[in-house]
Amino acid sequence: MLTNLQLEKILDTKLNSKMISDYAPNGLQVEGRKEINKIITGVTASLPLIEQAIAKNADAILVHHGYFWKSENPCIRGMKGKRIKQLLVNDINLFGYHLPLDIHSELGNNAQLAQKIGVENLQGLEDKTNSIPVYGELSEAISAEELKTRLDESLQRNSILCNEFVGEFPQKLIKTVGICTGGGQGYIDLAAAKGIDAFISGEISEQTTHSAREQGIYYFACGHHATERYGVKALGEWLAKEYDLDVEFIDIDNPA
Repeated sequence: MLTNLQLEKILDTKLNSKMISDYAPNGLQVEGRKEINKIITGVTASLPLIEQAIAKNADAILVHHGYFWKSENPCIRGMKGKRIKQLLVNDINLFGYHLPLDIHSELGNNAQLAQKIGVENLQGLEDKTNSIPVYGELSEAISAEELKTRLDESLQRNSILCNEFVGEFPQKLIKTVGICTGGGQGYIDLAAAKGIDAFISGEISEQTTHSAREQGIYYFACGHHATERYGVKALGEWLAKEYDLDVEFIDIDNPA
């Protein structure tokens, strides 16, 4: 058994969260009961996930998308009020880890997705410590269609593939792959500038298609939720193994 503050310290240390600047607080966001035995993990601290945690008599919820984002209204009312009320009334702790859970080299969303599709030797795409996007290599070059099949099967999604190039760029096999799960489509230009063959993220914007076509880089949009399921799931499995906790991942599906 751990206390909530002990659990926070363990997670902070494992994810190196104090060294990463973020858009929301990482760690214990809503304090509940002191003793932690049962943990529910999930992508987003939505009301359905909280209700599942209540039904399972969980002591804590651990998510990738928590609360108190820099740009959000600070008032606790409406949807946000209902969520937080259910946590407080039921004495449930909420732990949230955003960027630390994206970029962790072992348990992070990028690393977990890379592992699923066979991308190895991950390195930071940005020239700085704690790069958010990463890139790596496939063991052998494959077609864009084969990589799409791997993604679709791994994520249980029909991903969007941008593979119609314009100008001087020919169709080619894929050896190097850049990854930034979730809303990471803006990094496609950096990946193209570094000569990466393909770039994968969760979301797609109108301009992303033009960037892919005009810079000769394959682009795969696989869903924000779908690409970020596996970091928090892996983190929960690590906690269960290392600290003998009862941890259960619950996927509240989201088509986005």
